[in-house]
Amino acid sequence: MTRIDISRRRFLGNAAGVSAAVVGFPYLVSSSALGANGAVAASERITMGCIGVGSQGSGNMQAFLSKKGAQVIAVCDVDKSHLNRAKGTVDKKYGNSDCATYADFRELIARNDVDALSLAMPDHWHSIPVVTAARAGKDMYAEKPLARTIHEAKVMRDTVNRYGRIWQTGSWQRSVENFHHGCELVRSGRIGKVTRVEVGLPTGGGTGIRQVKPVPEGLDYDFWLGPAPWRPYMDFGGQGVHWDWRWIMDYSGGQLTDWAGHHIDIAHWGLGLDDTGPVEIEGKGVYPKDGIYNAPTEYKFTCKYANGVEMVVASDQQVPKGMGTVWYGEKGWVHVDRGRQATNPPELWNEVIGSEGVKLYHSRDHHQNFLDCVKSRQKTIAPIEVACRSISVGLLGEIAMLLERKVRWDPVQEEFVNDSEANRLLSRPMRAPWHL
Repeated sequence: MTRIDISRRRFLGNAAGVSAAVVGFPYLVSSSALGANGAVAASERITMGCIGVGSQGSGNMQAFLSKKGAQVIAVCDVDKSHLNRAKGTVDKKYGNSDCATYADFRELIARNDVDALSLAMPDHWHSIPVVTAARAGKDMYAEKPLARTIHEAKVMRDTVNRYGRIWQTGSWQRSVENFHHGCELVRSGRIGKVTRVEVGLPTGGGTGIRQVKPVPEGLDYDFWLGPAPWRPYMDFGGQGVHWDWRWIMDYSGGQLTDWAGHHIDIAHWGLGLDDTGPVEIEGKGVYPKDGIYNAPTEYKFTCKYANGVEMVVASDQQVPKGMGTVWYGEKGWVHVDRGRQATNPPELWNEVIGSEGVKLYHSRDHHQNFLDCVKSRQKTIAPIEVACRSISVGLLGEIAMLLERKVRWDPVQEEFVNDSEANRLLSRPMRAPWHL
């Protein structure tokens, strides 16, 4: 196929309100932009922009830089030190100085020559760039948790689907062998009917008093706050505002929401409940008594599902097997965590799932799975519908603990049943001028 043919298809797609990526043709990248590593033809490369290139964002960027099918051409961050470091990494990889830099994600998203994005911002910044990017026709690999509120998660899901975008959540445990095998054992009935699930997430968070300080040079702090309430700059912890925002509920829900997209996600996968949620939730949390940190450091809540399964989500010190996901069935149990697994009976783990069992979506490279799906237009292993349901459980637990009472949830309508007080907590106001 010639360059003219591809350009004509792109023009027709845009004229019809559909991006080129929808019909499967990535934008062209000049051969000079590929540097010495241009082993794959420019027309076959997926051009990428990386928004948020701090710790996790930098790791994801490095992963895409290692893929022959991807070409990172732009990076964006509100901290110039992150931005300059990321540009240096990209330019070194390709042996040139072509990587563009942006402080405003909207300018990067507006580029017509960017096919896909890697997104890694604080939780309170997840929704707006995603909705903006979906409307601009970008496919996205984005960090978990999906959103800070259930309302934002639903808007993100609906917009990504409305515009036909490919989405991969950074819930990479689905692409790891022991999590995959554990879920297949459970789904294939090897422990019989599951009656209870325990999900252990990290204990702890931020504590103590933080002092007001001058904004560091090179950080656009007002932009970092974005839709969150304004507060004077404080050194949240050892990395300024770049890590310990997790313990402040304006930006995150602490370890609970930080990890819900991992082990709760696996719990749902093993139960076959990726497209639903619990019907009752109740629990309690322990919250810091002073200082700016207010996310729970300990938590435990119980979810009941319409099929009778009970799932306990707790900080790891409050569940017998600690971190990870444990499914309890009539004939035994399966426990999976990072780097370890166990079953009862012990020999169960070595069972092979044949054609008679349930074979789940197979991936052993989360980033490559995203790139493959951008080209094929097939669903990824961790699509946005799944991410929405996974984080919803964590956020429902958060709401139940804040209200200090049982709440009833309608997983079809995705709202609380006859509970206006709880329903008000499904969303949060956004600081002007930001809005969905």
